[in-house]
Amino acid sequence: MTIAVLHNYYQHRGGEDTVFEAEARLLEERGHRVICYAVHNDSVGGYSQLQLARATVWNPDTYKALAALFRAEKPDVVHCHNTLPIISPSAYNAANDAGIPVVQTLHNYRLLCPNALFFRDGHVCEDCLGKTFPLPAVVHKCYRGSMPASAVVAGMTAWHRVIGTWEKRVSRYIALTEFARAKFIEGGLPKEKIVVKPNFVETDAGFAEAQETRNYALYVGRLSKEKGLMTALEAWRLLCLSNSALSSSAQEFHIIGEGPMEAEARAFAAQHNLDSVRFLGSKPLSEVLETMKLAQMLIFPSLLYETFGKSMVEAFSGGTPVIASRLGALAEVVSDGRTGFHFAVGDAQNLAECTQRMNALSHDEYATMRRAARAEYEAHYTAEANMRLLESIYAECIGL
Repeated sequence: MTIAVLHNYYQHRGGEDTVFEAEARLLEERGHRVICYAVHNDSVGGYSQLQLARATVWNPDTYKALAALFRAEKPDVVHCHNTLPIISPSAYNAANDAGIPVVQTLHNYRLLCPNALFFRDGHVCEDCLGKTFPLPAVVHKCYRGSMPASAVVAGMTAWHRVIGTWEKRVSRYIALTEFARAKFIEGGLPKEKIVVKPNFVETDAGFAEAQETRNYALYVGRLSKEKGLMTALEAWRLLCLSNSALSSSAQEFHIIGEGPMEAEARAFAAQHNLDSVRFLGSKPLSEVLETMKLAQMLIFPSLLYETFGKSMVEAFSGGTPVIASRLGALAEVVSDGRTGFHFAVGDAQNLAECTQRMNALSHDEYATMRRAARAEYEAHYTAEANMRLLESIYAECIGL
C-alpha cells in the first residue's frame, strides 16, 4: 500500500510524536510506501494570532498543499495523527475530495475536551463531554490557560461537529483502549467507525525467567500534578514510617523524568527524610528499559484518563509488574492480581498497601506475575502484532 501519514509535532516532544515516527518507520520496513507530511513547531511562528485561529478551524494552505500531494502521490489511505493547530481538519477534505479514505488515531480526547485530558483542578472533569459547544472549557481557560485560545479550540470542535466532519469525513478512528473507545462513543463519535489498536513497544526490554530483580520500585514519566507523582511520594512516606514495612518493602524508589513539579517533589522528599528516593532525571530509552527490567515494580499513579500508558507495556516487555490507578484505560491494561495491582485513584494509603502486597508475594507468586506481564506484552503490544492490526484497518478502509 501507499500510505500518507500526517502529523503536527507538539511544542514539547511527547509520546504522540514518537508513535507517529515509529509507525511510519515500521510500515516502510514491511514494504509499504510511506509519505510523511509533518508540520513542526516553527511553522506556527509564521502566523498571526488571527491567522492561527482561522487555520486551527480550517487551514486553506494545508488543503492546497495536501490536495497537490495527493494528486501527485496517489496514496491508498491517509492516516492522521495530530492535526492541531496547523494541519487542521482540512486534511480530511483534501483526502475525501481525492477519493482517499481517512484513518484518524485518537491519541487524546481533544475532540471531546479542549484540553484533551478530561482533567481540571486536580481531578477528572467531564463537564464538556457530549456538549456541542464545550463552553465550560472556555470559562475555565482549559487550553493553555487562555480564554481566547480555549475559545478557538472549542470553536473548532463545535464547528466540525455541527457540519458533520467527525461523522462523514473520517473512515476509521483508532482508539487505544476499549475504555477510550467507549468514551468517544459517549461523546458522539459513530461507534461503527471506531476500532481499538493499542500503542506498541518498538524496543523489547527483554525477558529472562531467572533474571535478577533489584530492590527498588520505579516511576517513569513527566513530573507533573496530573501524573500523580505526589501520591506516590506520600505512599512512600507512609511505608517509611513503619520499620516492619521497610523490612519487606522495596528499599529504594527511583524516579525517572522531568517536569514542573520536580522542585516540589524534591522538597517533599527532603522534608520527610526520604533518603531512599532517587531522582534520576531524564534518561535515554535504552537506560529507561534496562532500569524497568530490573525494577521490582513500576508505579503508575496517574490521576487522569490516560488514553494508554506506554510505560506500563514497556515494563511488561521486561516482565516487570505494574501498580496502577484503578482508572479508565489503566485498569484495562493492568490485570489486577495477574500482571500487577490496582489502587484507588489518588489514595496514597491504598498505594502503600498495594506496594506491601507486591513485596509480600512469595518467590513463585512473583515469578508467575512476571511471566503473566511478559505474556501480555507478547500477545498485544509487540510491533509485529501491532503492524498486522494496523494493516488490517487500512485494508478494510480501502476495501481489499
